[in-house]
Amino acid sequence: MTTTIRTKDRDAVIQSLRAGVVPRTGQHLIQVGRTAEIETLVGDIDRISNDGSAFRVVIGEYGAGKTFFLNLVRAVAMEKKLVVASADLNPDRRLHASGGQARSLYAELMRNLSTRTKPDGGALAGIVEKFIATAKSEAKAAGLSTEVIIRQKLDHLTELVNGYDFADVIAAYCRGFDEGNEQLKSDAVRWLRGEFSTKTDARQALGVRTIVDDAAVYDQLKLLARFVRLAGFSGLLVSLDELVNIYKMANTQARNANYEQILRILNDSLQGTAVGLGFVLGGTPEFLLDTRRGLYSYPALQSRLAQNTFASAGLVDFSGPVVRLSSLTPEDFYVLLQKICHVYASGDNIKYLLPDQGIYSFMEHCSKRIGDTYFRTPRTTITSFINLLAVLEQNTSVSWQDLLGGIEVVADTGGTVELINNADSDEDFASFKM
Repeated sequence: MTTTIRTKDRDAVIQSLRAGVVPRTGQHLIQVGRTAEIETLVGDIDRISNDGSAFRVVIGEYGAGKTFFLNLVRAVAMEKKLVVASADLNPDRRLHASGGQARSLYAELMRNLSTRTKPDGGALAGIVEKFIATAKSEAKAAGLSTEVIIRQKLDHLTELVNGYDFADVIAAYCRGFDEGNEQLKSDAVRWLRGEFSTKTDARQALGVRTIVDDAAVYDQLKLLARFVRLAGFSGLLVSLDELVNIYKMANTQARNANYEQILRILNDSLQGTAVGLGFVLGGTPEFLLDTRRGLYSYPALQSRLAQNTFASAGLVDFSGPVVRLSSLTPEDFYVLLQKICHVYASGDNIKYLLPDQGIYSFMEHCSKRIGDTYFRTPRTTITSFINLLAVLEQNTSVSWQDLLGGIEVVADTGGTVELINNADSDEDFASFKM
């Protein structure tokens, strides 16, 4: 049966995969395998929706599909009416810092704040206006002013850090909305996004005494999680990728401060004190397991994240905080290439550029070149496959049999190279060796 795929979705998937990056949309078109892992995260999403909390560390090798998995979870969360904030960590964006890097991470999360109707970010103002619209309806029914209802609805937030000022900022946005004061609305959104750098500026613009600084980032996310529920959403999911950038930090004290923040988030989740808030962190095995620089170098985290000793010899346990992404099997990879062919042909079976025998021959060709790496860390293999389809599409006189002998497929060693380049001593480098 032919299932038409929109050109926009087709191009988004193909162009992203060809560039070696994860598509932001259309992940469902090429999803294969890892059913148990996806069901586990869907269970977390349901827990968040039911006043609970969740914390997961998703571990996968470079190029093994970790970022794809996180984006898929992000899409599922939005479909289930969660608000999703996502960002990649880098040297200028950290969970804990004193030089503005944590506030920079928060600002990036707010820029990328997404809902089902605004999946590409920029949803913060819409969430605030949805809350205000609900408050206006309740105020009209009760014969009260909108600001009184807003204060009542946000009253329980005042028990949290920055809670009073958070309520003042939402009330200020409402006044700006009623009066047509775009500057006041803009200032309120700037405060919510963590874009005020000094308390003086925030006090002059909004009359509040605090700002979102490095020390208040996690507390602000807890506030936001409760607020989005008041606005009619099911909760807040925070997705952070590239946690290996914490692992790469040369300063032990700074690295441990970030691990301390992760421990705080984990403890709140396990104790159920972060209502309607979930975290999904993506990292490499080294980030988790290295006892000198990874999460396991912090004893309190090692004890909480240690693998179930009974889950060995092919047995799995997804009830713990760590989800280790299983490698794709050759069968999974075969199905993945079939799906890529399907997407490339816009869902039209007649337009397939490669028969099933051609896919099998391509896999055999890759296996001879780089071994089983081609399906365990498939990023570069997928890029080569799409390059093959592109040539077949534009050169109709050439057969796939002629091309396979000339395709050069190389193993994806990006992770290894990056780790070597960031080793700050011979002793550190020794821990990276296979």
